[in-house]
Amino acid sequence: MNHIELLTPAGWTDYELIDSGDFEKLERFGRYVTARPEPQAIWHKSLPEAEWRRLADATFRRDARSEERGEWQLRPGMPGQWWVEYGYKKMRLRMRLGLTSFKHVGLFPEQAGNWNYIYDRVSALGPGASVLNLFAYTGGATLAAAAAGAAVTHVDSVKQVVSWARGNMEASGLAGVRWIVDDALKFVRREVKRGRRYDGIILDPPAYGRGPDGERWILEQQIGELLEACAQLLDPEHGFLVFNLYSMGFSAVLAKGIANQLFGPCDDEQMGELYFPDRAGKALPLGIYYRFSR
Repeated sequence: MNHIELLTPAGWTDYELIDSGDFEKLERFGRYVTARPEPQAIWHKSLPEAEWRRLADATFRRDARSEERGEWQLRPGMPGQWWVEYGYKKMRLRMRLGLTSFKHVGLFPEQAGNWNYIYDRVSALGPGASVLNLFAYTGGATLAAAAAGAAVTHVDSVKQVVSWARGNMEASGLAGVRWIVDDALKFVRREVKRGRRYDGIILDPPAYGRGPDGERWILEQQIGELLEACAQLLDPEHGFLVFNLYSMGFSAVLAKGIANQLFGPCDDEQMGELYFPDRAGKALPLGIYYRFSR
């Protein structure tokens, strides 16, 4: 497949994009509604400001002194943490949400389409398939692989986030995850030296980041080396890859190009944009994906 697909999860009752616009998005996670910045919502809101204020249980306001940090303004009774659930086939995931100072809530709901793909690929490989999840955050993809019977290695540079993911695994009644707090690039270099192989690799790199010892991650400068190492780790006959990019300016065609060069061409490949439509039908792009299986 060489054409661009638009991928949005369907039938998720615990998530809804209510409205978007003026560089913000209004979302419902379970019982609660949040309003937070969204740089790609370049159009105008469909709902009036008064309706946003009426609906939002938590609104994120940026700190004027920071490009990234801010604070949440909460309606009385709004908890700092709560739970949502996601189901697909026999997979039942339970994930904790929390209001962080970086506007995130511990979940990227647009990734649910990739969770379904991961679940199906691991199910096809059979119990005990080995999966590596890099930049794994709070573990949605990890849980999807584990739910299908995989032995998952979950790598993230932030200890608290790895603990958060472990809590999500336990709440989902799952096991079989190896937890690693490490810099992703350093980890894959060591795995190559060890001669390790994985049946599936999931890559969700940020534009910028820091490792546990202050290692700098700059996507444009290091993604090539990371993918080259992953190409040596992936099973050459039966492996699958899921590769996401959130950095504005990167395209699915670019992701396909670098993956094809390093992993080789594959018959079963898919690429496109992850998005959610709001109630007015505006399709909000939330990242790009490229994936293949052998």
